Amino acid sequence: MIRFEFGHRFQNCSGISRRSFLSAGSCGIAGLSLPNLLAQQVMAGEGRREKSLIMIHLDGGPPQMDLIDPKPDAPSELRSPFKPISTSVPGIHLTELMPQCAKIADRLVFIRSLVGSDGKHHAFQCQSGYHEKDLQSIGGRPAIGCVVKHLKSNPNDTVPIFIDLMQGRPLVRNSARPGFLGISSKPFRPDISELWHRELEPGMKGELQRLGAGHKTELRLNPNLPSARVIERLELLQNIDGFQRSLDPSGSMIAMDQFHQQAFRVLTSGAFSNAMDIHSEDPKVIEKYTPPIKLGGTQSTTSEGPDALLKFMLARRLIEAGVRVVSLSLSDFDTHSSNNERMRNLGPLFDYGFHALIDDLDSRGLLETTTVLAWGEFGRTPKVNEKGGRDHWPNASMAMMAGGGLPGGAVIGATDREAGRVIERPVTFADVASTLYRQLDIDPQQMIHDQTGRPHMLMSEGSPIAELA
Repeated sequence: MIRFEFGHRFQNCSGISRRSFLSAGSCGIAGLSLPNLLAQQVMAGEGRREKSLIMIHLDGGPPQMDLIDPKPDAPSELRSPFKPISTSVPGIHLTELMPQCAKIADRLVFIRSLVGSDGKHHAFQCQSGYHEKDLQSIGGRPAIGCVVKHLKSNPNDTVPIFIDLMQGRPLVRNSARPGFLGISSKPFRPDISELWHRELEPGMKGELQRLGAGHKTELRLNPNLPSARVIERLELLQNIDGFQRSLDPSGSMIAMDQFHQQAFRVLTSGAFSNAMDIHSEDPKVIEKYTPPIKLGGTQSTTSEGPDALLKFMLARRLIEAGVRVVSLSLSDFDTHSSNNERMRNLGPLFDYGFHALIDDLDSRGLLETTTVLAWGEFGRTPKVNEKGGRDHWPNASMAMMAGGGLPGGAVIGATDREAGRVIERPVTFADVASTLYRQLDIDPQQMIHDQTGRPHMLMSEGSPIAELA
């Protein structure tokens, strides 16, 4: 688990020696430490592309008809109570829960025809574009961020390539996993639970406990380690390394030293630690991510409050610091009961946060190179159940995109008058994943290799969405 002492300032690492690295870190040299993880990574050259990605998982499955696909002509027993509103683009309507996004519809893409959900209550398909069982015998498919880490990271990085901030189901069920790429491509998972609480259902608490410490990355800085003891540890490590090098004509121990250096750069980087310290942000910017009005409706026990939108701000800070892919979540759209009251709370929250993020990225000149995607694991049923809720509905889902040079003011696909069946331009999760790779300047049809050296096409399914080229 990555823990940052937000009140402690870490100096920039320029010019700090390997000896100082150990005094700053020690971050678990034993076991599967950060250097060990880095040592398994595939080197990808000195340069790093500027394209980046923020993926927002609407945990639980958002009701499409209550957000971006209003159906005022649906039968009264199915119809959403939230009225359509006009947007900045003539002919495009959202529901009244989305007034902020309506203002910037000319910069957004609305996908109303997402199909092919495997119906699983986690974010793996959103993270990878594939069903969970695909290539399961060799570890399964890797998440997009893990692929980017595999292809793009190098020892000179001062920030992690892929950071997973997801909470709730996506975290517990390890949605952003590296699959057949192996542990070296795992995301960094900072412990943000003390900043943003997301209450887990009782069953998920047990799931998370059973996953153990290996589910999260341990990354602890120890600024109080006495320098004399650090020197002793360094000398011991150097002696051990020297002995191992004498037994290792292949030179892998020299490479291992390079990965220790990379771990040093990541752990003590001023860019990384400062990006994680949201309390150092300009109060005026924090205010932009804080809804100015009291949210209506009902907040469920597993739903997050207004402060959750600061996760969106943290994602921007990480991208600005050089992180390539950031995943985060907003909970809880699993509205099996009291759908309307819960959406009166969650809908405006998401609307405000998405708008704030797009506007913030744009104001900093980051939107053109940063693709932002928001979606969930499936949609919700047109039929309202006896508890006033909407149940899981894999037949039709929604997604929203912006940035990265995408053409704004676009609606992809259409559903029937109940928002329950796709009748025009179906889009698959694999299509969206292929589009994201293209946005990151990665060929979705290139070959990558599993840990045995066997090649696999990155996206053997789907193709980039042509309307967004």
